[in-house]
Amino acid sequence: MEIRLSWDDPATGERREPMLNVPIALGREFAQLPADVGGRRVARIVLNSLQVSRFHALIDEDATGVVVIDQGSANGTFVNGQQQTRSPIANGDTLQIGPYYITLSFGSGSQPTQLPSAGNSQIFFNPQTNLPDPRFQPPPPPVSPSGRSFPPPAFQSQFVSVQDLYATGYPVEELNYATVGGGLGSYIWTDLLRIYGVRADQIAAIGLEDRPYARYQRLCQNSQIPPHERLRSNSDSCPDNIWGWPSYALREAWHDFLRGRINGSLRYLWQVFAEPTFVDTYTPRSGNVFNSIDRETARIGWSRIFRYGRVRSIRKTNDGRYAIAYSRGPGDYAFVVARYVHLSIGYPAVQFLPDLQDYRERTNDFKSVVNAYEEHNHIYEQLERQGGTVLIRGRGIVASRIVQRIYEARKRNPNISLLHLMRSPKPQGNKYRFSQRRVKDHYEFQPFNWPKAAWGGELRAILESAAPEEKKQLFTDWGGTTTADRTDWVQIVAQGIREGWYQIAFGEVEKVDRDAQGHLVTYILEKGMKGKRTLEADFIIDATGLDAKAKTSPLLEDLVNFYNLPLNHLGRLAVSNDFELVEMRNQQGQMYAAGAATLGGPYAPVDSFLGLQFASLWSVNRLVTTRAPGLHRLNVITSLGQWLKWVGNQPPS
Repeated sequence: MEIRLSWDDPATGERREPMLNVPIALGREFAQLPADVGGRRVARIVLNSLQVSRFHALIDEDATGVVVIDQGSANGTFVNGQQQTRSPIANGDTLQIGPYYITLSFGSGSQPTQLPSAGNSQIFFNPQTNLPDPRFQPPPPPVSPSGRSFPPPAFQSQFVSVQDLYATGYPVEELNYATVGGGLGSYIWTDLLRIYGVRADQIAAIGLEDRPYARYQRLCQNSQIPPHERLRSNSDSCPDNIWGWPSYALREAWHDFLRGRINGSLRYLWQVFAEPTFVDTYTPRSGNVFNSIDRETARIGWSRIFRYGRVRSIRKTNDGRYAIAYSRGPGDYAFVVARYVHLSIGYPAVQFLPDLQDYRERTNDFKSVVNAYEEHNHIYEQLERQGGTVLIRGRGIVASRIVQRIYEARKRNPNISLLHLMRSPKPQGNKYRFSQRRVKDHYEFQPFNWPKAAWGGELRAILESAAPEEKKQLFTDWGGTTTADRTDWVQIVAQGIREGWYQIAFGEVEKVDRDAQGHLVTYILEKGMKGKRTLEADFIIDATGLDAKAKTSPLLEDLVNFYNLPLNHLGRLAVSNDFELVEMRNQQGQMYAAGAATLGGPYAPVDSFLGLQFASLWSVNRLVTTRAPGLHRLNVITSLGQWLKWVGNQPPS
């Protein structure tokens, strides 16, 4: 019998859907999986996790039909959430093997159920608005009013002549440092350069909005985190302050103390002291973070450093530097030539489930079916006026915030219900050594999106020294879809289940359509059932996240293809432990990267505030050792001096 096995990779989120004949062996090491069973050739699937035994389970046929047989594994084999040693399996059942949740699809005549195509679609960020735009696709290369293409033909060379750039007639700016992206990663790298002594006129930050947090702020607002709400990011780092002291919690406590709110002030301090054992982990209010960054950008002269533009291409120059071609508007093009370049472009696209993409393409309905990162306040406004039903897809931290927003809307109109569609039950959380995440109501909880030690302790050291194959296992075991371990979110879900307005369903989606009454109908193959089921809703919200693979960004894809740069096992840029793109080294010139584009490298939480600071600090320290111009090594005295300048809101140099 032929069976399709479908799962989302725990580390990358990418869809895998091999179709294989039984028997099928599943385990951690290819060499340990049997080549044949009873004289029959075995299909073999390697699952890269330390939670998976070397030969973990076997899918086979017997007189009763298809069965899964656990092979004495250390962590067990689960069928539809129940641990089994030997169990019959039916069409649509789910196996859990370590962090892998594998759906089995087969039918009469060995014909698999036809589900939507593998892999998520993308909603690209429109370069004119920096917002997720479902109608936008990356445009063709621009053409100037004179009919010349941009970048010019010189960019077809491995090494571009700077004289050829001047010959185009477009403006050319030469300086020592340039950062591409213009967002939080670019700002943090620039902040460190300024603190380490580099003048503002020797740095260019190229991006689309002059406030470095603009895209992040907009994504927060779209995913229902207004200025008074707390970010989902950690407070271990202050992107406006190299010392990280006073912390956001201390600043908030002092603010409340000055206004006579003594209890609130003490609560924040206790929260930081006792987290996460006795109280929820402290996270800062988004408005406070953005205000503090505004202060720091003014202090370091960001307005003189920022260049508006969309970077089209980057090439090495023949004198050991890099040429950056960027568009400043229709027909308005320019070049920056720099010795040291930093890439931090953030997330180029929003992930979007293929069945929902298919629905929107067929119906042109962009109001009823939305992504959580798109602007969709109209949904909550209509629910508060008229009531209705929302279906959520995805169960990570973004989905948890949407559930909270629905809960708040129900206070204004109790005639609101919530369906939460998950692909598989979640009977237990990921394990690593003696630690295991807790699971409640099929949510996997932890304080942050990575284990606490990954920020700067034992796990970071393990990752830095790990071989590529070991890193693959570590990211699989540490990764997965988790949500913040917040008491209010846990209680909201429990209350919703108890009162009946919140329901969880499991299944593989076949399609989404509208019925005669105008309701959105989701057709699913239900887990553990031999039939099908439909779910009706007024709105569907996709909370499956963001996409940062190199191939998703036209800029990174061009750079990777042109210079044949290696990618890591997650499809991101392969960087050294100090975040350098070693293959892009050009005589004395060096190129570094930060943020989500480096996930899978020497640091796990790369897209957090601390991750961006960590990558920037490592790269700038590396530049200091190479005696890059304008940089001065910090010591106890000079570091204190720079912190005192921050306290007094004085320019770094």
